[in-house]
Amino acid sequence: MITSILFILLLAAGTTLFTINVRKVRRNILLGKETERKDQPGMRWKTMARVALGQSKMVTRPIPAILHIFVYVGFVIINIEVIDMFVDGIFGTHRFLSFTGGLYNILVATFEILAFLTTFGCAVFLIRRNIVHVKRLVSKDLTGWPRTDANAILITEILLMTAFFTMNACDALLFNMGSHHYNVAFANPVSHYLMPLFSGMQEGTLIFIERFCWWFHIIGIISFLNYLPYSKHFHILLAFPNVYFSNLKKKGEFTNLESVTNEVKAIMDPSFMPPPADPNVQMRFGAKDVTDLSWKQLLDAYTCTECGRCTSACPANITGKLLSPRKIMMSTRDRLEEVGKNIDANKGEFKDDGKSLLNDYITPEELWACTSCNACVQECPVNIDPLSIIIDMRRFLVMEQSAAPTELNMMFTNMENNGAPWQFSPSDRLNWTKE
Repeated sequence: MITSILFILLLAAGTTLFTINVRKVRRNILLGKETERKDQPGMRWKTMARVALGQSKMVTRPIPAILHIFVYVGFVIINIEVIDMFVDGIFGTHRFLSFTGGLYNILVATFEILAFLTTFGCAVFLIRRNIVHVKRLVSKDLTGWPRTDANAILITEILLMTAFFTMNACDALLFNMGSHHYNVAFANPVSHYLMPLFSGMQEGTLIFIERFCWWFHIIGIISFLNYLPYSKHFHILLAFPNVYFSNLKKKGEFTNLESVTNEVKAIMDPSFMPPPADPNVQMRFGAKDVTDLSWKQLLDAYTCTECGRCTSACPANITGKLLSPRKIMMSTRDRLEEVGKNIDANKGEFKDDGKSLLNDYITPEELWACTSCNACVQECPVNIDPLSIIIDMRRFLVMEQSAAPTELNMMFTNMENNGAPWQFSPSDRLNWTKE
């Protein structure tokens, strides 16, 4: 009874804390401006099923794709086993799902095989990061916390799977001994090989190890759940809505700023009346800070997996430029987190801290290095769009600060004076036909 009460308290505390953290993340995302992403629901569901669930964009790199599928499928299906443990924790039962009879053998055997594949995948990922040093996984934009975060999650998953195997091995031995409470037989194709390590131990020792691993697994899962909002692994949950709300238009199609469109309409048609501006919202051309971006762009930032596929495909980065699309997304998330903490510290109101996404987190040099080729958008396995953030910040530099590079300013001048990017008079355009 005491154990059940402790478990219920732990579960309630973990769920409450997770809910609070998720609400903060949701609040931060909704600081962004409104954008329409509810059209073509059928196509959106298909895209989510193909990209988020089916991992279709992962397969362009087969080896990490296979390993990721091991971890992904293992993580999802093994959570069915957590239902079993939660029911046991609340009601004090033992292996509640065993009422399914022969199906339970299939379930546990499947769990163990997937847990083994998950462990294998995590181990290989650790080797790729820390021994092989795959370039996109050791770049300087991952220095510090991002690298620690990735390693911590991989090690945690290996420990959780090891605890699962150890728990099953001890449980099977206790069943063979006829121990009270351990009265369920189950198939254990993987943990079976660990049983010799514990054979010969006394019943009390085996019970202690089995209970320790059970609690370690439960506490680990609840801790992992509450760690997600602080980690890049939040994409486990956010990948699905992020892909659903992804841009369905052609990648080369840019958006028009409504503020600019209204200005042009007013010039072309004096009778045009633009919609009334919200006095509480600062009108801005482009984006200077995270609150100038759309909620979808902010959702992109929280969904970033930090896999580096975008940066490894970026021609600017490949040729040594400062730009890293991954860093653009990470910087956006870092600034958004800072803004959120500012709001929390000031009782729901943002107090100007003298900082902004532009300059303090992302430099103009990074922005102007982009060729707008959309390689980063194409490569992202969860349909994140770093280019849209880059373009919006460029718009602010050009339209509000007149801070475009010299080459672009020359082009703008030519377009204004000559109606074309080139420094030739419109009257000379057909001179080439004279030959």
